[in-house]
Amino acid sequence: MEEEITVDLRFKIAGRISRPVHEVFEAVVDPDQLSHYFTTGGAKGRLTTGATVSWDFADFPGAFPVEVVEVEPDRRIVLRWEAADGAASTADEPVAGAAYHTTVTMEFEPLGNDRTLVTIAEEGWRATPEGQRASYGNCEGWTNMLCCLKAWLEHGIKLRAGFYA
Repeated sequence: MEEEITVDLRFKIAGRISRPVHEVFEAVVDPDQLSHYFTTGGAKGRLTTGATVSWDFADFPGAFPVEVVEVEPDRRIVLRWEAADGAASTADEPVAGAAYHTTVTMEFEPLGNDRTLVTIAEEGWRATPEGQRASYGNCEGWTNMLCCLKAWLEHGIKLRAGFYA
């Protein structure tokens, strides 16, 4: 009898930004700033504990509801959003247990000399080929977000503009 192997789909990325932790944190929780470098279709709602905000990406049309689980100023943000692994139900073809959420945790660590280490982790996909593809896509997206955040805060460049479309 073969032993079943379970896969825990999760990732963690990190990057350093040459700005004070409060400035970096504000660039993420403030929808106006987030709309400049990440949510190219706009962000609605400040990230505060218990809020549900909306993120829209011009290059991936359609607003995404984002549940804000926890915000610890200048230190940590925890979000939940739909896994978007393509397993959604339709009226013609229901999928048992289709809708589910992943959890995103962002941590902000001051490094001294006005530098900040930002770590982003996401977990909770189903161990399916679709879940794996979705996790890889989100890993790419969060890595792009960190690069865009750095370019925006350090140089005022909108790096994401035209990147995907």
